[in-house]
Amino acid sequence: MPAQILVVEDEPAIQELIALNLEQAGQRPVMASSAEQALERIQEALPDLVLLDWMLPGQSGLELARRLRGDARTKKLPIIMLTARGDEEDKLRGLETGADDYITKPFSVKELQARIKAVLRRRAPEITDDAVEYHGLRLDPASHRITGKGKDLAMGPTEFRLLHFFMTHPERVYSRTQLLDQVWGDHVFIEERTVDVHIRRLRSALEKSGHHAFIQTIRGSGYRFSRA
Repeated sequence: MPAQILVVEDEPAIQELIALNLEQAGQRPVMASSAEQALERIQEALPDLVLLDWMLPGQSGLELARRLRGDARTKKLPIIMLTARGDEEDKLRGLETGADDYITKPFSVKELQARIKAVLRRRAPEITDDAVEYHGLRLDPASHRITGKGKDLAMGPTEFRLLHFFMTHPERVYSRTQLLDQVWGDHVFIEERTVDVHIRRLRSALEKSGHHAFIQTIRGSGYRFSRA
């Protein structure tokens, strides 16, 4: 699933260059030229990562980063700061606001993509194309293929995303609301019981390899992906 990346940059040429390269890498850029526009985009739909320029008209990128980290909805949103400031003290200020990484302009396209992949791999592994394995179950996002004990397993796109999230976050209990936010997106308004329907479909798809028992119902709390 392509990562949606919010690019907050007020220079049109740099904005266009970044957007082009993100698209070529298979990602979905969403553009904003100011902190105010960025907040509007985030209100519409939570992105997977924010590329945030330090120097913006009005509210600075540094102030926006602090605001995002102070909001419960966006406090875990991955942020990479983009800036012409190269001093060590400025870098520390950027990281102290809660930014996950820091890139000094000018930067290469390869460096930007490497930083994005590294941050997503650390903060949101379900967004990456890295194959993941868990006790004989293997999911490869790049080929959209799932195998269990050597057997090919077929499932729908929603069940695939749900399993990918579970496999990259094993042994933790997630409520229906949390799963809706993480798998469907926090801008999608559907009934919580929809999760139960897709859990049943996922279990059914995993029966062929015997991995259906890994999807555990935790009464009163939600669901957990676990071998135990």
